[in-house]
Amino acid sequence: MQDRDPVVSADWLLDHIEAPDLRVVDATWFPDWVASAGSAEKGYDEAHIPGAVFIDIDQLKDPESSLPHMMPSAVMFSSRMRRLGIGDGNRVVVYDRNGFFASARVWWMLRVMGHDDVMVLNGGLDAWVAAGGATEDVPPAAAERHFTARVRSDLIKNIQQVAAASAATTSRIIDARPKGRFTGESAEPRPDLPSGHIPGSESLPHSAVLDGFGRMLARDALAPILGDTGTPIICTCGSGVSAAVLALAFARVGSFDAAVYDGSWSEWASDSARPVDKGAA
Repeated sequence: MQDRDPVVSADWLLDHIEAPDLRVVDATWFPDWVASAGSAEKGYDEAHIPGAVFIDIDQLKDPESSLPHMMPSAVMFSSRMRRLGIGDGNRVVVYDRNGFFASARVWWMLRVMGHDDVMVLNGGLDAWVAAGGATEDVPPAAAERHFTARVRSDLIKNIQQVAAASAATTSRIIDARPKGRFTGESAEPRPDLPSGHIPGSESLPHSAVLDGFGRMLARDALAPILGDTGTPIICTCGSGVSAAVLALAFARVGSFDAAVYDGSWSEWASDSARPVDKGAA
Protein backbone atom coordinates (compact mmCIF):
# COMPACT_ATOMS: atom_id res chain seq x y z
CA MET A 1 0.00 0.00 0.00
CA GLN A 2 3.00 2.31 0.42
CA ASP A 3 3.17 3.31 -3.23
CA ARG A 4 -0.26 4.93 -3.00
CA ASP A 5 -0.97 8.49 -1.93
CA PRO A 6 -2.26 8.29 1.67
CA VAL A 7 -4.34 11.44 1.07
CA VAL A 8 -7.45 11.09 -1.11
CA SER A 9 -9.76 13.69 -2.60
CA ALA A 10 -13.48 14.04 -2.07
CA ASP A 11 -13.98 13.10 -5.72
CA TRP A 12 -12.10 9.85 -5.12
CA LEU A 13 -14.30 9.05 -2.14
CA LEU A 14 -17.45 9.85 -4.11
CA ASP A 15 -16.34 7.31 -6.71
CA HIS A 16 -15.62 4.61 -4.09
CA ILE A 17 -18.15 5.26 -1.32
CA GLU A 18 -20.30 2.28 -2.31
CA ALA A 19 -17.40 -0.21 -2.37
CA PRO A 20 -18.23 -3.10 -0.02
CA ASP A 21 -14.75 -3.19 1.49
CA LEU A 22 -14.62 0.54 2.30
CA ARG A 23 -15.03 1.85 5.84
CA VAL A 24 -15.25 5.57 6.62
CA VAL A 25 -14.30 7.07 9.98
CA ASP A 26 -15.12 10.49 11.41
CA ALA A 27 -12.19 11.21 13.74
CA THR A 28 -13.01 14.84 14.57
CA TRP A 29 -11.40 16.04 17.80
CA PHE A 30 -11.12 19.46 19.41
CA PRO A 31 -8.67 20.29 22.21
CA ASP A 32 -10.50 21.33 25.37
CA TRP A 33 -9.14 24.86 25.05
CA VAL A 34 -10.86 25.15 21.64
CA ALA A 35 -14.28 23.57 22.17
CA SER A 36 -16.32 22.05 24.96
CA ALA A 37 -16.33 18.33 25.66
CA GLY A 38 -18.63 16.39 23.35
CA SER A 39 -18.56 18.99 20.55
CA ALA A 40 -17.02 16.59 18.04
CA GLU A 41 -19.51 13.80 18.65
CA LYS A 42 -22.39 16.27 18.60
CA GLY A 43 -21.25 17.42 15.16
CA TYR A 44 -21.09 13.79 14.02
CA ASP A 45 -24.62 13.20 15.29
CA GLU A 46 -25.84 16.19 13.29
CA ALA A 47 -24.12 15.34 9.99
CA HIS A 48 -21.55 12.82 8.81
CA ILE A 49 -20.55 11.03 5.62
CA PRO A 50 -22.97 8.16 5.00
CA GLY A 51 -21.82 4.97 6.70
CA ALA A 52 -19.14 6.70 8.75
CA VAL A 53 -18.45 5.57 12.30
CA PHE A 54 -17.12 7.93 14.98
CA ILE A 55 -13.79 7.56 16.79
CA ASP A 56 -12.94 9.78 19.75
CA ILE A 57 -9.19 9.74 20.41
CA ASP A 58 -9.89 10.77 24.00
CA GLN A 59 -11.52 7.37 24.39
CA LEU A 60 -9.05 5.42 22.26
CA LYS A 61 -5.97 5.68 24.48
CA ASP A 62 -4.08 3.89 27.24
CA PRO A 63 -6.38 4.13 30.30
CA GLU A 64 -3.43 3.53 32.62
CA SER A 65 -1.46 6.56 31.41
CA SER A 66 -1.83 10.09 32.81
CA LEU A 67 -0.70 11.49 29.46
CA PRO A 68 -3.35 12.84 27.06
CA HIS A 69 -3.08 10.48 24.09
CA MET A 70 -0.97 7.39 24.57
CA MET A 71 -1.44 4.44 22.24
CA PRO A 72 -3.67 1.78 23.80
CA SER A 73 -2.75 -1.88 23.90
CA ALA A 74 -3.22 -3.99 20.81
CA VAL A 75 -6.00 -5.88 22.59
CA MET A 76 -7.95 -2.71 23.39
CA PHE A 77 -7.42 -1.23 19.94
CA SER A 78 -8.46 -4.43 18.16
CA SER A 79 -11.57 -4.75 20.30
CA ARG A 80 -12.62 -1.19 19.53
CA MET A 81 -12.06 -1.64 15.77
CA ARG A 82 -14.02 -4.89 15.75
CA ARG A 83 -17.01 -3.21 17.38
CA LEU A 84 -16.88 -0.43 14.80
CA GLY A 85 -16.90 -2.96 11.96
CA ILE A 86 -13.33 -2.18 10.90
CA GLY A 87 -11.15 -5.18 10.28
CA ASP A 88 -8.93 -7.25 8.07
CA GLY A 89 -9.45 -6.63 4.36
CA ASN A 90 -11.06 -3.22 4.78
CA ARG A 91 -9.93 -0.05 3.09
CA VAL A 92 -10.34 2.77 5.59
CA VAL A 93 -10.79 6.47 4.87
CA VAL A 94 -10.52 8.79 7.86
CA TYR A 95 -11.75 12.39 7.88
CA ASP A 96 -12.45 15.16 10.34
CA ARG A 97 -13.87 18.68 10.60
CA ASN A 98 -10.82 20.35 12.13
CA GLY A 99 -7.92 20.52 9.69
CA PHE A 100 -6.59 16.97 10.12
CA PHE A 101 -7.16 17.00 13.92
CA ALA A 102 -7.29 14.06 14.46
CA SER A 103 -7.80 12.16 11.21
CA ALA A 104 -4.03 11.94 10.76
CA ARG A 105 -3.69 10.59 14.30
CA VAL A 106 -6.19 7.78 13.63
CA TRP A 107 -4.49 7.09 10.27
CA TRP A 108 -1.18 6.71 12.14
CA MET A 109 -2.70 4.57 14.92
CA LEU A 110 -4.14 2.13 12.39
CA ARG A 111 -0.74 1.87 10.71
CA VAL A 112 1.00 1.29 14.05
CA MET A 113 -1.42 -1.58 14.56
CA GLY A 114 -0.46 -3.03 11.19
CA HIS A 115 -3.41 -1.86 9.08
CA ASP A 116 -1.76 -0.20 6.08
CA ASP A 117 -4.80 0.16 3.82
CA VAL A 118 -5.84 3.48 5.34
CA MET A 119 -6.08 6.97 3.83
CA VAL A 120 -7.14 10.44 4.92
CA LEU A 121 -9.75 12.58 3.16
CA ASN A 122 -8.18 15.86 2.07
CA GLY A 123 -10.25 18.78 3.31
CA GLY A 124 -12.44 16.63 5.52
CA LEU A 125 -16.21 16.96 5.68
CA ASP A 126 -16.18 20.43 4.11
CA ALA A 127 -14.50 19.09 0.97
CA TRP A 128 -16.97 16.20 0.83
CA VAL A 129 -19.98 18.53 0.98
CA ALA A 130 -18.41 20.95 -1.52
CA ALA A 131 -17.97 18.05 -3.96
CA GLY A 132 -21.66 17.23 -3.73
CA GLY A 133 -21.45 14.45 -1.15
CA ALA A 134 -24.51 13.71 0.95
CA THR A 135 -24.56 13.56 4.74
CA GLU A 136 -26.70 11.67 7.22
CA ASP A 137 -27.47 11.99 10.91
CA VAL A 138 -28.00 8.34 11.78
CA PRO A 139 -25.04 6.14 12.83
CA PRO A 140 -24.58 2.94 10.81
CA ALA A 141 -25.38 -0.48 12.22
CA ALA A 142 -21.81 -1.78 12.17
CA ALA A 143 -21.33 -5.52 11.77
CA GLU A 144 -18.45 -6.74 13.92
CA ARG A 145 -15.37 -7.71 11.92
CA HIS A 146 -12.13 -9.39 12.97
CA PHE A 147 -9.16 -7.04 13.32
CA THR A 148 -5.69 -8.56 13.51
CA ALA A 149 -3.17 -6.24 15.18
CA ARG A 150 0.43 -6.53 14.03
CA VAL A 151 2.19 -3.80 15.96
CA ARG A 152 4.82 -1.80 14.07
CA SER A 153 7.11 -0.58 16.82
CA ASP A 154 9.20 1.37 14.30
CA LEU A 155 6.41 3.92 13.86
CA ILE A 156 6.12 4.84 17.54
CA LYS A 157 8.85 6.23 19.77
CA ASN A 158 9.07 6.42 23.55
CA ILE A 159 10.86 8.95 25.72
CA GLN A 160 14.03 6.88 26.07
CA GLN A 161 14.36 6.53 22.30
CA VAL A 162 13.77 10.24 21.77
CA ALA A 163 16.29 11.18 24.47
CA ALA A 164 18.87 8.95 22.79
CA ALA A 165 18.11 10.44 19.38
CA SER A 166 18.38 13.95 20.84
CA ALA A 167 21.77 13.25 22.39
CA ALA A 168 23.18 11.45 19.37
CA THR A 169 21.60 13.67 16.68
CA THR A 170 21.02 10.52 14.63
CA SER A 171 17.44 11.45 13.68
CA ARG A 172 15.52 14.52 12.66
CA ILE A 173 13.23 15.36 15.58
CA ILE A 174 10.58 17.62 14.06
CA ASP A 175 8.19 19.58 16.27
CA ALA A 176 4.71 20.30 14.87
CA ARG A 177 3.67 22.87 17.51
CA PRO A 178 3.36 26.57 16.64
CA LYS A 179 6.74 28.27 16.48
CA GLY A 180 6.18 30.44 19.56
CA ARG A 181 5.72 27.40 21.77
CA PHE A 182 8.85 25.84 20.25
CA THR A 183 11.01 28.91 20.90
CA GLY A 184 9.57 29.48 24.37
CA GLU A 185 8.06 32.84 23.45
CA SER A 186 4.46 31.60 23.78
CA ALA A 187 2.87 29.72 26.65
CA GLU A 188 1.74 26.13 26.37
CA PRO A 189 -2.04 25.59 26.40
CA ARG A 190 -1.45 23.09 29.20
CA PRO A 191 -0.58 25.55 32.00
CA ASP A 192 1.49 23.09 34.02
CA LEU A 193 4.06 22.76 31.22
CA PRO A 194 6.86 25.15 30.25
CA SER A 195 7.30 26.01 26.60
CA GLY A 196 10.49 25.33 24.66
CA HIS A 197 11.70 22.29 22.74
CA ILE A 198 13.66 19.06 22.85
CA PRO A 199 17.35 19.79 22.31
CA GLY A 200 18.37 19.20 18.71
CA SER A 201 14.82 19.33 17.39
CA GLU A 202 13.59 21.55 14.58
CA SER A 203 10.39 23.52 14.22
CA LEU A 204 7.87 22.75 11.48
CA PRO A 205 4.36 23.81 12.55
CA HIS A 206 1.82 21.42 11.13
CA SER A 207 0.00 24.38 9.57
CA ALA A 208 2.92 24.69 7.14
CA VAL A 209 1.83 21.53 5.30
CA LEU A 210 -1.77 22.72 4.88
CA ASP A 211 -3.30 25.35 2.63
CA GLY A 212 -5.73 28.06 3.71
CA PHE A 213 -8.68 25.69 3.28
CA GLY A 214 -7.41 22.95 5.61
CA ARG A 215 -6.22 20.74 2.77
CA MET A 216 -2.81 19.12 2.69
CA LEU A 217 -0.46 20.54 0.09
CA ALA A 218 0.40 18.55 -3.03
CA ARG A 219 3.52 16.40 -3.12
CA ASP A 220 5.61 18.82 -5.12
CA ALA A 221 4.79 21.65 -2.71
CA LEU A 222 5.47 19.50 0.37
CA ALA A 223 8.92 18.28 -0.67
CA PRO A 224 10.84 21.56 -0.13
CA ILE A 225 8.98 22.23 3.12
CA LEU A 226 9.74 18.82 4.59
CA GLY A 227 13.38 18.74 3.49
CA ASP A 228 15.69 15.78 4.00
CA THR A 229 13.92 12.41 4.04
CA GLY A 230 17.07 10.28 4.02
CA THR A 231 17.57 10.60 7.80
CA PRO A 232 15.26 8.79 10.28
CA ILE A 233 12.40 11.08 11.24
CA ILE A 234 10.65 11.45 14.59
CA CYS A 235 7.64 13.77 14.69
CA THR A 236 6.59 15.35 17.97
CA CYS A 237 4.08 17.97 19.14
CA GLY A 238 2.04 18.67 22.27
CA SER A 239 0.38 15.31 22.80
CA GLY A 240 0.96 13.24 19.66
CA VAL A 241 -1.88 14.61 17.53
CA SER A 242 -0.45 17.26 15.19
CA ALA A 243 2.78 15.22 15.00
CA ALA A 244 0.77 12.68 13.03
CA VAL A 245 -0.12 15.41 10.51
CA LEU A 246 3.60 15.74 9.77
CA ALA A 247 3.96 11.95 9.58
CA LEU A 248 1.14 11.94 7.02
CA ALA A 249 2.84 14.69 5.03
CA PHE A 250 6.08 12.71 4.96
CA ALA A 251 4.14 9.66 3.79
CA ARG A 252 2.62 11.75 1.03
CA VAL A 253 6.10 12.44 -0.37
CA GLY A 254 6.99 8.74 -0.08
CA SER A 255 8.54 8.56 3.41
CA PHE A 256 6.10 6.19 5.09
CA ASP A 257 8.43 5.35 7.98
CA ALA A 258 8.32 8.70 9.82
CA ALA A 259 7.68 7.86 13.47
CA VAL A 260 5.70 9.75 16.12
CA TYR A 261 6.86 10.40 19.67
CA ASP A 262 3.64 9.38 21.38
CA GLY A 263 4.17 11.18 24.69
CA SER A 264 5.46 14.30 22.92
CA TRP A 265 5.89 17.57 24.83
CA SER A 266 3.30 16.57 27.44
CA GLU A 267 5.64 13.82 28.57
CA TRP A 268 9.02 15.44 27.92
CA ALA A 269 8.31 18.74 29.69
CA SER A 270 6.49 17.16 32.64
CA ASP A 271 9.86 15.94 34.00
CA SER A 272 11.97 18.88 35.17
CA ALA A 273 15.08 16.72 34.83
CA ARG A 274 14.68 16.65 31.06
CA PRO A 275 16.65 19.33 29.19
CA VAL A 276 14.59 22.06 27.54
CA ASP A 277 15.98 24.43 24.93
CA LYS A 278 14.49 27.77 23.99
CA GLY A 279 14.95 30.00 20.99
CA ALA A 280 15.35 28.90 17.40
CA ALA A 281 16.60 25.40 16.61
